Amino acid sequence: MALTIGVDVGGTKIAAGVVDESGEILARTRVPTPADPQWAVDAIAQAVRELKELYPDVAGVGVGAPGFVDRDRSTVIFAPNIDWENEPLQQRIEELTGLGTVVENDANCAAWAEFRFGAAADYEDMVLITVGTGIGGGIVLDGRLHRGRFGVAGEIGHLNMVPDGLLCGCGGHGCWEQYGSGRALRRYGREKAALDPIAGKRMLELNDGAAETIRGIHITEAAEEGDPLALECYAELADWLGRGMADLAALFDPGVFVLGGGVSDSGRLLLDPVRDCFEKYLTGGSHRPRAEVVLASMGSAAGISGAGDLART
Repeated sequence: MALTIGVDVGGTKIAAGVVDESGEILARTRVPTPADPQWAVDAIAQAVRELKELYPDVAGVGVGAPGFVDRDRSTVIFAPNIDWENEPLQQRIEELTGLGTVVENDANCAAWAEFRFGAAADYEDMVLITVGTGIGGGIVLDGRLHRGRFGVAGEIGHLNMVPDGLLCGCGGHGCWEQYGSGRALRRYGREKAALDPIAGKRMLELNDGAAETIRGIHITEAAEEGDPLALECYAELADWLGRGMADLAALFDPGVFVLGGGVSDSGRLLLDPVRDCFEKYLTGGSHRPRAEVVLASMGSAAGISGAGDLART
């Protein structure tokens, strides 16, 4: 059985695990992400060495990095949350650990895990949409991870949905993640509750009466109780997600969309209206086959499992 090590590098933590051929994580470790970008490389290597001591026969390392990764899966072109720019991460980890290393975008790793072991295991063409603070994703076509000419395909959260719209962290305006993300859901709740405190009573109660600091958890709890204004927030979020998915379907015609990320933890509260809105905006409507829309199944293991499996490719 070929074992590998998968590493999921985040802005605040580095999680790593030993991954078998079925995607199961046999052992894990986790360390904070150092503020210094070069110390972050050392922390990744230390996590790998720690796991290698437990499983000396590991065959290689896959690293999921939060940023642009080049076509050769070796260099992190840009990772703003870690301050990496043209970082030769593959070379550095190989030098520090003695193990062959593959570097891939973290969302691509999660998409690969859902394709290989999770909710999209029965499909050859899929799109993962992670709905969290922003929108991330990954695309698999004909059983292969779609990376594009330069290796940076799949940045679906930055599709331009509204010309001259809201300012995005990427520097652009009107990006999809400004309207269909957890951050957007929070904004909808705050704006609606401030505009109509009577209708927003339940969300306000859950946050001690402060509209300006309402969080996603308050909106979700109120929506689960059937609160009309909270459900309206979810409906607005779902409408934007459905619009973007319809555009992606026109481009890639996947067999399934997989919804992941923190907001997807709300389950059918998000899934059902997103399905409806996707069908509403789908080009050709009832005259064409429709992709399935399902919830992700790998959870927090996706990044590690996907990175570990990609180390075998």
